[in-house]
Amino acid sequence: MAAAAAGATPATARKALASTTSALLSSSPALRRRSLSCSAASAATAPRIAQQPPDLLRWVQREGGFVHPALRVADHPEYGLGVSATAADGVIPPGAVLIDLPGRIPLRLRHPADAADAVLMQLADRVPEELWSMRLGLRLLQERTKSDSFWWPYIANLPETFTVPIFFPGEDIKNLQYAPLLHQINKRCRFLLEFEKEVKQKLGTVPSGDHPFCGQDVHSSSLGWAMSAASSRAFRLHGEIPMLLPLVDMCNHSFSPNARIVQKGDVESPDMSVKVVAETQIDQNAAVTLNYGCYPNDFYLLDYGFVVTSNPYDQVELSYDGNLLDAASMAAGVSNPNFSTPAKWQQEILSRLNLHGEGAILKVSLGGPDIVDGRLLAALRVLLAADPEAVGKHDLKTLMSLGAKAPLGPTVEASALRTVLALCAIALQHFHTKIMDDQAVLKGEPPLTTQLAVQFRLQKKLMLVDIMQNLSRRIKTLSPEKSTA
Repeated sequence: MAAAAAGATPATARKALASTTSALLSSSPALRRRSLSCSAASAATAPRIAQQPPDLLRWVQREGGFVHPALRVADHPEYGLGVSATAADGVIPPGAVLIDLPGRIPLRLRHPADAADAVLMQLADRVPEELWSMRLGLRLLQERTKSDSFWWPYIANLPETFTVPIFFPGEDIKNLQYAPLLHQINKRCRFLLEFEKEVKQKLGTVPSGDHPFCGQDVHSSSLGWAMSAASSRAFRLHGEIPMLLPLVDMCNHSFSPNARIVQKGDVESPDMSVKVVAETQIDQNAAVTLNYGCYPNDFYLLDYGFVVTSNPYDQVELSYDGNLLDAASMAAGVSNPNFSTPAKWQQEILSRLNLHGEGAILKVSLGGPDIVDGRLLAALRVLLAADPEAVGKHDLKTLMSLGAKAPLGPTVEASALRTVLALCAIALQHFHTKIMDDQAVLKGEPPLTTQLAVQFRLQKKLMLVDIMQNLSRRIKTLSPEKSTA
């Protein structure tokens, strides 16, 4: 996270963020007794909405769904609460259907069936597309308020709290120490507080019979619960329509899953069904896992409330800035940096990389499968090269690939990689604690939100160290006289 990290949050904004989050979480004793309230998560397994919720597996089966007889909902030592194979029924073979939901069971936004639904859709239309989970969350909130909701057995089993950062105490938001994520948390908290005003204003004008939440007050805390429930449990299937899939959403995440989701039929078809099928053999007591997607930890913590250790897709965001790159290259001992004043021919290539000119996208990253953002690597190689003809012999794909060994020669390559090393060092310096400090905190078994915040920043640091070790090995493979660090 360099000095010009994308979405950087200054100290004043962090103070506002802490205040915003406190406002989001605070409520009077009377409000906390309301059925739509939500509080900050404080335990690894949050209590359910209902103290004694209905059996979710039996409900799915009663409503025409299928659940493999060897499945149960239980706590798993690695994954926590989720769907697991029982210890008594033997292994489940690949290809076996684990769960089959008929089209009536998934919960999603629907075409207005009455005036209350129409009001709900009007509220959903005011939500930005990037916060689609709030749109689906409104639908979930509507069903939660109904005494006769078809989905009550599902809703009753949902957590009363979530471990996403919008519900973190202010101190643990600061503990994240990562500006791009702080920016997103701040943005969501401010949205919830502003959207609460819009909802109250809209609901104050509708007849009681058209109230989509059965006349109940809707606050930022209940909106935050609904948005978090949707973001952490919804799936986007064919047609990119997000929906909540009861029981399926209790399968935990793995980059090497043992199951996959199969959709049959169009989402609008009455014959639509959603299946979970075993991808590999599932042994006794093993958790059923799905791949939620190949994303950095920012995404998993912000939307799901967990951190993946040793995440191969984790990244640190930077802002492409000539002055920053000049400083990094000088710190790395690279002579004659030219990042802030590129030549015209270099500007043309930067424009093709979308790093120069009007409309340029300046967010780049370190980490993930590519190790170094291809656009950043190409820019460094081009700006450290003196010969436009030599650069012109290579296409952008080659210049953007770390796998292309020294396309512009060992001198340019060593200088580019040393500059990236310096960027990693700068990013590490922007965390206020050291790796050993974080490890010591985690050994002390802190509260869950503190644990998540510290684990998040620790994984960023370990990833940066891995990148530095990788690049150092690459530099050593270059000719000795050109690669001295």
